[in-house]
Amino acid sequence: MKAAIEQFLRYLENERNSSAHTVAAYRSDLEQFTQFLEAQGLSSPDQVDHLTIRRYLAQRHKGLAKSSLGRKLSALRALFRFLMREGRLEKNPAELVATPKKEKRLPFHLNIDQVTTLVQAPGDAGLLPLRDRAVLETLYSCGIRVSELTGMDVVNLDLEGGLARVLGKGGNERIVPVGSYARQALKDYLEERGNPPAELPLFVNARGGRLTRRSVARIVDAHMLLIAAMRKVSPHTLRHTFATHLLEGGADLRAIQELLGHASLSTTQKYTHVSIDRLMEVYDKAHPKARS
Repeated sequence: MKAAIEQFLRYLENERNSSAHTVAAYRSDLEQFTQFLEAQGLSSPDQVDHLTIRRYLAQRHKGLAKSSLGRKLSALRALFRFLMREGRLEKNPAELVATPKKEKRLPFHLNIDQVTTLVQAPGDAGLLPLRDRAVLETLYSCGIRVSELTGMDVVNLDLEGGLARVLGKGGNERIVPVGSYARQALKDYLEERGNPPAELPLFVNARGGRLTRRSVARIVDAHMLLIAAMRKVSPHTLRHTFATHLLEGGADLRAIQELLGHASLSTTQKYTHVSIDRLMEVYDKAHPKARS
C-alpha cells in the first residue's frame, strides 16, 4: 500500500502538476488510511473493499467535520482510480461509499468598512508596513489565492497596465486586474525596496527570502486585531470578500469565475455571499413582473 501511495503522489506531482500543498494534503490523508489498514492486518490495495473504507471513515468520524471526511474519501477515490488506470485494480472500492453531506454554511466575508480598515492598518511608513499593506491590498483587489500571491515575481506585475500574471492550481496561468489602490501600494513598496530586479520575488520577508503562506497568515492575523470582527479571519477570507463584493456590485458570476481561476462555476458559487436584500433588489430591477 505504501508503494502504491508513493507512486500516486509522484503522479500528482509530475503528471498532474499538483501544488505542493495539494500533494501534502493527499499524503497526510492516505498515510492515515495506511495506518488504519495496518491495524486491521491489511497491507495491499486489493485487500480493500468498500466495507473497509466505511469502517475507516466511521473511526475517523469523531471530532472531524463532514467536509474533512469527504476530503479523505476523495483522496481514496483518486488513489484507487489511479491504480485502476495502472491496471493494478479492476474496480474502485471507494466509489461504493457515499460522500458525507456537508453542512451548508456561507463563507464569512468582511464588509466594506472592515476591509478598508484592514488594508489601511499597516500604515505607510517603513519597508515592512508598506509590504504588509501591499499584501493586503493585492489579496483583496485581485482575489488571488495565497499560494498565487507568494509565487509571484516582480516580472509578473504590470503596474502601468494594472495587470498581474499568476500561476494557479494545476499550473494554469491567468491574468488578473490590479485595482488603483493596490497598484499604488505595490508601487510604494517596490520603491522602498529600491525597485528590485524583475526576476526576484514580489513579496519578501525581512531577510530577503520569498514570503511564505504562513507569513501571509501572520500578517493578516496581526492587522485584524484592529477590526471589531468577532471571529478568526484568514487570508482566504479576503478571497471570499473579493468575490462577494463583486457580486453585490453587479458583476456576472461567470466573470467572477474567471477572475478566481475556478474550473467549475459551482465552486465559484460557494465563494459568494449575497444578502436577501441584495437578491430582492436585483429581482425588483430585473424581473418584468416584479413591480406593477
